[in-house]
Amino acid sequence: MACALVPFCTFQDLESARAFLCPHLRQGGASAAGGVKESSKPANWEDDDWGAWDEGGQMQEPEEEEEESASKTQASSWLQDCVVSLSPTNDLMVIAREQKAVFFVPKWKHSEKGKEEMQYAIGWSGSLNVEEGECVSSALCIPLASQKRSSTGRPDWTCIVVGFTSGYIRFYTENGVLLLAQLLNEDPVLQLKCRTYEIPRHPGVTEQNEEMSILYPSAVVTIDGFSLFQSLRACRNQVARAAASGNENVQPPPLAYKKWGLQDVDTIVDHVSVGIMTLTTFDQMKTASNIGGYNATIKNSPPAMSQYITVGSNPFTGFFYALEGSSQPLLSHVALAVASKLTSALFNAASGWLGWKHKQEEESIQKQKPKVEPATPLSVRFGIPDSRRHGEKICLSPCNTLAAVTDDFGRVLLLDVARGLAIRMWKGYRDAQVGWIQIVEDLHEREVEKMDFSPVGSSQGPSRVAQFLVIYAPRRGILEVWSTQQGPRVGAFNVGKHCRLLYPGYKIMGLNNVTSQGWQPQTYQICLVDPVSGTVKTVHVPFHLALSDKKSERAKDMHLVKKLTALLKAKTLNLDVVEMEVKELILDIKYPATKKQALESILANERLPLSSLTTITQTLMDTLKNQEGECVDEGLQQFCANKLKLLQLHESVSKINCLATQSDMVPSDNDLAKLLRLDEKEFARLQMLLENYKLQDTQLSVRFEEDQDQVLPVRTFLEHLECEEDTIEVKKLEEREYVALGSFFFWKCLHGESSTEEMCNILVSAGFSPQRLLSLLLSVWLSKEKDILHRTQSICCLHAALSLLSKMTAIDESWDSQSVSPWWQQMRTACVQSVNNGAALLSAHVGHSVTAQITDSIAEKKFSQITVGADTDPWEALSLDTEYWRLLLKQLEDCLILQTLLHSKVGKKRSLASSAQTEPLGRLSVKKLLEGGKGGIADSVAKWVFKQDLSPPLLQLGWKKEDSEEEPPQTGSILLAEGEEDQTGLETILELLLLAYQQFPCSLELGVLHAHCCWEYVVQWNKYPEEAHFLTRSIDHLRCIDNAHVQHGIALMMWNTFIVKRLSAATYLMDKVGKAPKDRLCRRDIGMSDTAVTYFLGSCSDLLQTLMEADVRSDEMPLPVLDTEDAWASVEGQISLVELALEQKHIHYPLVEHQSVLCTILYGVMKFSLKSVKPLSLFDSKGKNAFFKDLTSIQLLPSGDVDPSLLSARHQFLTKLLTAVVQTQYSSQKSRGSPEESVVLLVKDRDWPALMVDLAQHLQVNEDVVRRHYVCELYNYGLDHLGEEAILQVHDKEVLASQLLVLTGQRLAYALLHTQTKEGMELLARLPPTLCTWLKAMDPQDLKNVEVPIATTAKLVDKVIEHLPENHGQYSVALNLIEAVEAMS
Repeated sequence: MACALVPFCTFQDLESARAFLCPHLRQGGASAAGGVKESSKPANWEDDDWGAWDEGGQMQEPEEEEEESASKTQASSWLQDCVVSLSPTNDLMVIAREQKAVFFVPKWKHSEKGKEEMQYAIGWSGSLNVEEGECVSSALCIPLASQKRSSTGRPDWTCIVVGFTSGYIRFYTENGVLLLAQLLNEDPVLQLKCRTYEIPRHPGVTEQNEEMSILYPSAVVTIDGFSLFQSLRACRNQVARAAASGNENVQPPPLAYKKWGLQDVDTIVDHVSVGIMTLTTFDQMKTASNIGGYNATIKNSPPAMSQYITVGSNPFTGFFYALEGSSQPLLSHVALAVASKLTSALFNAASGWLGWKHKQEEESIQKQKPKVEPATPLSVRFGIPDSRRHGEKICLSPCNTLAAVTDDFGRVLLLDVARGLAIRMWKGYRDAQVGWIQIVEDLHEREVEKMDFSPVGSSQGPSRVAQFLVIYAPRRGILEVWSTQQGPRVGAFNVGKHCRLLYPGYKIMGLNNVTSQGWQPQTYQICLVDPVSGTVKTVHVPFHLALSDKKSERAKDMHLVKKLTALLKAKTLNLDVVEMEVKELILDIKYPATKKQALESILANERLPLSSLTTITQTLMDTLKNQEGECVDEGLQQFCANKLKLLQLHESVSKINCLATQSDMVPSDNDLAKLLRLDEKEFARLQMLLENYKLQDTQLSVRFEEDQDQVLPVRTFLEHLECEEDTIEVKKLEEREYVALGSFFFWKCLHGESSTEEMCNILVSAGFSPQRLLSLLLSVWLSKEKDILHRTQSICCLHAALSLLSKMTAIDESWDSQSVSPWWQQMRTACVQSVNNGAALLSAHVGHSVTAQITDSIAEKKFSQITVGADTDPWEALSLDTEYWRLLLKQLEDCLILQTLLHSKVGKKRSLASSAQTEPLGRLSVKKLLEGGKGGIADSVAKWVFKQDLSPPLLQLGWKKEDSEEEPPQTGSILLAEGEEDQTGLETILELLLLAYQQFPCSLELGVLHAHCCWEYVVQWNKYPEEAHFLTRSIDHLRCIDNAHVQHGIALMMWNTFIVKRLSAATYLMDKVGKAPKDRLCRRDIGMSDTAVTYFLGSCSDLLQTLMEADVRSDEMPLPVLDTEDAWASVEGQISLVELALEQKHIHYPLVEHQSVLCTILYGVMKFSLKSVKPLSLFDSKGKNAFFKDLTSIQLLPSGDVDPSLLSARHQFLTKLLTAVVQTQYSSQKSRGSPEESVVLLVKDRDWPALMVDLAQHLQVNEDVVRRHYVCELYNYGLDHLGEEAILQVHDKEVLASQLLVLTGQRLAYALLHTQTKEGMELLARLPPTLCTWLKAMDPQDLKNVEVPIATTAKLVDKVIEHLPENHGQYSVALNLIEAVEAMS
């Protein structure tokens, strides 16, 4: 209840505004910093030897520090040099300096703490000057009222009025659009002030008109508010029309203004227009005798005058009075500026609203200044003469009776405006900034005062008004609030030395005595802008601070409250003494509002025990009851009664919880089964499911510290509950707080440690509704899942509590078997929303059991006459609620099984697991599954499969187990493929999978599950493209989808969503660089490393292959039927993935094939790091254009004969690729040693030779040429064992034989001629001369592997002889070779 400085807004980016308005600070700061750095280091080697210079340098340092601190101060105090104006409705702020201005608009933003807060953001910034050299000298933000009837009280828009040193006044919209410009006097504008309409407080006060006043060095101009309002509206509409159409001409109404030439004053720096005043008869006589002597006569009716006060020098304060009617208002033509495409000319005052003109005419109009009307002379009536004192600012109080003036001597003077006297002076406030706050009394408090016999008159009549003067002293960095006229200082704040105090002194323009009645716009009277912290603050002053006389009851009460606060904060508390003192203090307080505040602070104290709080509240209550009837404040009495009731309730609950009745009796399984109405088999299944759940669910709910003793502090208890008459309501709490409250009531009951019946009775009699208690009970049960699952007796306790609460709700009387009971529906809703499935399933079983019990008892009562005396079998009455329970139990059981599966883990060594795979999965609830759409269940399992990185065969194993209940033999092989896995962990997972498959035969149908797994992996690969194995796994799952329609749809969606964009980037990059690109380029253009790109291209090729196969298979396969389990028929949400896949159009097969060829080429280039290959150059223009088009569209593809040059390029590429393939086979064989392994290595990826033949077929290259080249390359690299197999594929064996003959010759030439051994020379001498000549012509340098055993070469010669016809020209050479080889071996 004291003064407060409240921040209400912050600046989003004040730094950029400062940089824009004061660029010199930015440059200066930079240069200063540079200077400091340079001085600390010698500039060059010459300076090192000059000691004297060095001393000079040292002497300069303090000066530099001073300069630096001065520049820092300048950087902080930049706002003092600017023109600042804030709209009183806080919807616009203007900061201007020289020619530039920045407009700030408030926006609601989330702060760092997550709360909504208002921030000023830059709405517009730019230069405002039109004429050369003019600067902004003053600015106002005037909010204009909306004329609509339904207006909420916010202004329609805000007009910015700016005065310039050229004498122009310009009006702008919030977006910086110039509306109107006026030149009313040729001197610089010194100050702009505004006055808006206020309803007169009582009949004696003259009603003031709205006006805007403009001060020039020797004149003041006042513009009539109504005329200005109409003109501004017209101009704004005009600008809107001009912007829309460009040529609409409307004549806005002219401005009515008065212009007074102020005489007999040396200098004027500020002014206020007080408004119209009417003299009393005595003042009229006094004035007349002062002017005309004692013989002067006066008129019967005193004249009305406008009063103006100026500050400056000689006189220091001047008072001017202008008689109404002594000067006719002048009418200016509005000079209108329209920002449009056609023109932005200023229309001068003489020409009115002009049509569009030629450029020369426009220029001449701009140069020609408007006519300026002469001023009506007005002499100073009187002043406060003080030749040495110069006035600086004057600020009028809100009710026009007082004014504050600052001067150059550091004084603040308080003027009585009516009498023209200085009535108070403050010293020591140099450069002070002043403003006013007017506070209206709250009438409710006045009534209270009367009841407390305060010395105040009747509570009827208008509210009193108090005025406080706010002074900001920048030299001292302090903001003070003073009570006027002669009151004390009521508030002081340390605020820093660089702030600006803003006091608009007006509200919204455009209101009158009718429209202002219903309007209560929120306006800020005063604001403090702090540029250092970037905040805007306002001052709150309570009305009672104006009543600061010695006898003020309020002041005494505030003192007592402070004393009470200090007492409660004391370090050590002697409880008995403190209790006594607190009682005395609270009883001494007079005002009920303050009494309530004091009691609230006592109850919020954590150190006082419950007994003390109860005693204090009871004492206050008794005192209030004993007071006389009229004086009692009913609100306070009710407040005390409510708090007392809550304190007593806390005490009762604590007592019950303390009386621990420990019952260690653990119920048997048989008892529990009976209680839950389950047979043995059902109960055993429930136990098994919960056991699995407990084992797998390691992250069961977190425990908080205060959960251990379940005691709720009194303060928290009182904060959580709200008491109204006979009911107690729980406030809106966070989940954790709600659980804590529920635990305080029911935790001990659920443990069987205290009486549930007593607890429920106390709470219901206190005013809790059974529905609220049920909600609290369930919140505890569902959140403490871990404890509950380990204590079976909790189930009996919950059953008892539910039965008890159901009786209290009196379900029996209102029961109807064909309608749903809201009571049970509430419980079911809680179970549906809970993510703790174990606890939810148990509570649902208990709920079902209690419902059945009640249903049976009611049915028995109704139909008892039927069964009287007969021994009938047990039976169960049916009701709609029972059916709903059964449905929920099925859903919860499904959810529990699914949750257990999702929490199970494979005991793998997961060192290489990606970060994506280690993130935990979210918990499931029935609600989430019902809202997750038809594919929600499969989607959640797919996420789990991804996290565990399970192989597709493992998922199929679960289904196979279901089909044939015995263990299939291939488990071991799958485990081997998977890596090191925990056998038992895997067994558990397979069991849980089987359970899930049995529970969800439709949702987890194998094809559906593989589809979701495929999609999950590809989504994760898209997030982490470096993890190439994600994409590979995705395609593995895709291949496992049995239905071709689904497979086709998923593959097409994958292609369109994730693949095609990256593939096109890879293609164009490889085509640009003409080889396999390096890592840096791959990361830049494709967004992954070169290794990842290789895997990616391979996967693309596989994807397109799968897509084509699916398209072929889908022709002879029916569409799948998508079913849902009965329990989940009411699922809602997004369309399922499989449904989406089935909606995909069929592909255009030749186009996919064409695209597949490109993928294979790219993969080959990347895998074997080929150089000098431009993939796109292997296709003609039609072929290039068809790439990366929609695969379902029909494109123009290459057909007919291929250009020979293109064929030659293709042939060259294929031979290059084949050579690279064989080279890879050779190098892998060399590194491994065994030839068989190398084959495995290559085939594991894909069969490249076969792929080459396919590629040749698509590229229209002769396939046999490719096969022959492959065989030759194999022999060239010495891979004869592979060559022998490959020969079988070749058709034209004669050509091949002649090629291989040359190879044989090269091998023998190397062995005989290049090794130069003695035996070799002898052998050479024995060979036929023709063969020697032929061998010498061979060049063994072409051989890639020369170290081939002669025996292997002998086999090769046999192959050549076998395939060469006898009539072949080289046949004789081949025969000679046989002899040579035999001789060598």
